[in-house]
Amino acid sequence: QVQLVESGGGLVQPGGSLRLSCAASGGFFSVMGWYRQAPGKGRELVASITSGGATVYADSVKGRFTITRDNAKNTLYLQMNSLKSEDTAVYYCKAGSYGTWNTKNSYWGQGTQVTVSS
Repeated sequence: QVQLVESGGGLVQPGGSLRLSCAASGGFFSVMGWYRQAPGKGRELVASITSGGATVYADSVKGRFTITRDNAKNTLYLQMNSLKSEDTAVYYCKAGSYGTWNTKNSYWGQGTQVTVSS
């Protein structure tokens, strides 16, 4: 059974940092990424990374967020620096193969809340 377990969310002050983790089990995934959903908005891609290290970032987080993965540990990370209030959202881990990434057969974690507020 595939399972994606997210951790690291919480409350942080503007300008602060947070590191999210997503531990995957039950399979190895060619593509993994982070999406986020703020109240009243749809889910948007934050960043993605392939098993080979190719990355994609949303323009809104470039220069502030860094996505990495440890293939040996089958774990995905998102280092978030210089956090802003607009980064407040539920962050979801996503995993899949090249062929399933944009299909219903990709996998999702339960989400972890990130709140940026003073």
